[in-house]
Amino acid sequence: MNSDSKESKPKKGIGFTYAIQGMIAVIKTERNFRIHLLFAFSAILMGVYLQLRAIEWCILVLTIALVMTVEMVNSAIERVMDYLSLERHPVIGEIKDIAAGAVLVTAIAAVVIGCFLFLPKLM
Repeated sequence: MNSDSKESKPKKGIGFTYAIQGMIAVIKTERNFRIHLLFAFSAILMGVYLQLRAIEWCILVLTIALVMTVEMVNSAIERVMDYLSLERHPVIGEIKDIAAGAVLVTAIAAVVIGCFLFLPKLM
């Protein structure tokens, strides 16, 4: 197929549309993602209240984005594994556990970063 043909060129904005649909799907279906959103919103409010500096805002926003991204990847992995096999399988269970562990590590790091950002301003 010719790379210049109309069939091979993606329509502008279609990838963005799919990304938004994916974000909406994860918000609607994943309880843990909504919990992370609640904590993210709380951290943003705390940042406003404590008047974070620009660099601190950058750190906070990147941390929130990392947690949300890892949670979304975890959700995608879980869905793929569920699609591949409805039966319980030890390897699939281990894959899901590893992905969930990645979320846990990221969330713990986010809490530590939050402590570094917020605690000195609260004391």
